[in-house]
Amino acid sequence: MADDSEQSPPCSSATSDEAKKRKRKRNRPKKPSDSQPPKPDETQQTEEEEEEAEETQKKENSKKDEKKKKKTKFNREKTKPQEEEEEEEEKEKKKKKVKSSGVGCGIMSTEAFTSLGLSEPTLMAINEMGFQHMTQIQARAIPPLLYGRDVLGAARTGSGKTLAFLIPAAELLYHTSFRPRNGTGVVIICPTRELAIQTHAVAKSLLKYHSQTLGLVIGGVSRRGEAERIVKGCLMIDEADRILEQNFEEDMKQIIKLLPKTRQTAIFSATPTQKVEDLARLSFQTTPIYVDVDDGRTEVTNEGLEQGYCVVPSAKRFILLYSFLKRYLSKKVMVFFSSCDSVKFHSELLRYAHVPCFDLHGKQKQKKRTSTISEFSEAESGILLCTDVAGRGLDIPAVDWVVQYDPPSEPKWYIHRVGRTARGEGAKGNALLFLIPEEMRFLCYLKDAKIPVKEYEFSDKRLLNLQSELESLVGKNYYLNKSAKDAYKSYISSYNSHNLKDIFNVHRLDLQAVAASFCFSSPPRVNLNIESSASKNREKTRKVRQARHGFSESNPYGRKK
Repeated sequence: MADDSEQSPPCSSATSDEAKKRKRKRNRPKKPSDSQPPKPDETQQTEEEEEEAEETQKKENSKKDEKKKKKTKFNREKTKPQEEEEEEEEKEKKKKKVKSSGVGCGIMSTEAFTSLGLSEPTLMAINEMGFQHMTQIQARAIPPLLYGRDVLGAARTGSGKTLAFLIPAAELLYHTSFRPRNGTGVVIICPTRELAIQTHAVAKSLLKYHSQTLGLVIGGVSRRGEAERIVKGCLMIDEADRILEQNFEEDMKQIIKLLPKTRQTAIFSATPTQKVEDLARLSFQTTPIYVDVDDGRTEVTNEGLEQGYCVVPSAKRFILLYSFLKRYLSKKVMVFFSSCDSVKFHSELLRYAHVPCFDLHGKQKQKKRTSTISEFSEAESGILLCTDVAGRGLDIPAVDWVVQYDPPSEPKWYIHRVGRTARGEGAKGNALLFLIPEEMRFLCYLKDAKIPVKEYEFSDKRLLNLQSELESLVGKNYYLNKSAKDAYKSYISSYNSHNLKDIFNVHRLDLQAVAASFCFSSPPRVNLNIESSASKNREKTRKVRQARHGFSESNPYGRKK
């Protein structure tokens, strides 16, 4: 027969506890020492102690249960956003995978190099270089070039223009069985020595399995005899607008005259201009195929590029730059200046301030420039101070920041400078432009050129207070002082020759503040060779009047009546 306590529910927690106690006592095994019956006082005492112990145990258990409930509730609340974050991370990873696969997004196309019907030596080299899919400019420019058509190509920086003309050139040499005894088969013209060296390196990798040879000509060495031996070949012009900017139009005309009329021509540029069109009319024998992969884009700069500017008084420019570079020592940073002297001085000053950096400018010997580019390219982190000699064409991997300490001469140079970062599909990068309050109108030009920039604010409190120490250092060190004077003079001179004089007006500069940015307590005594616009106008009118009345050194009294 079942016990009543099991049939009916307990009336209270106390009665159920007593029943459990009795049950435990009955089932408890007897110890040898418990064979004799305990005294009534002892039994009473032990029962009370057991009850107290059980009550305390219950309280502790109930507290633990409450804590567990709270913890699980907190964990549930906490895990929700964590799960959402994890989902977002997974989505981003998937996006990155899609981007890296290069299938029809950004600068990449869905077309594989194998679809072009290239020769086996070329395909082997491309595979070794790690490329499977073509970029947009390659997919649209290579096929017509392979068929022998002339091409005028335009695409933003880092879009793969170099291979777009090198692959057809390699195929032309291969299929015509071109040999060194035939002369020169392909001529590639680049605007700078650095870009020529880089293009030569890419061509060397591409021609690894070909029998054809290649050479690099830097400087003004005459190749007329070699050019006259060309019977059939092609002409490639890279960064055409840059070549024309450097006033090489006459040189280009002379080169084109030396080349045979039965040739294939390709011209590539990141920023098509009127001068490029003029060169195209001069270079092309037939109507070229125009390839522009940037048509319809709302932004002219690379995707994945975060761009910003900061407005800083002249006196605090270097302190802000120094604070910025100290913060990003573990990153790869390029800093652009307006003159060679400025690069030289700031690199020396930063090294004195324990900020290691590379420097690159046009006054260096070619060997030094080449080794600097090579070292900085191979480095995982580092700072490169440079002029616009590194402003375009150069493919330096994994640049995190591009800082324009001195604003460019025009918006298109801004595009080329920031094009050193966020290169390639899915790549990220940052760009920072320094402006003084008087230069704010430059942002309107950037807006008109479809360049989106946002303001980065900085706090004076976060800037390192080093001005007095730096002024003392420059004042005491003879060589650093001389370098600072040269840089100060060059800065004023380049400011005076700026294309956008309505914004960059040298006569509006606060020379005391500018001197402070070069670590002088007061403007140094240097010959700036800058005349005011009023004096220039007066001189111009004086010369016009003299010419009108026939005044000259030989005839100081003017025209005879």
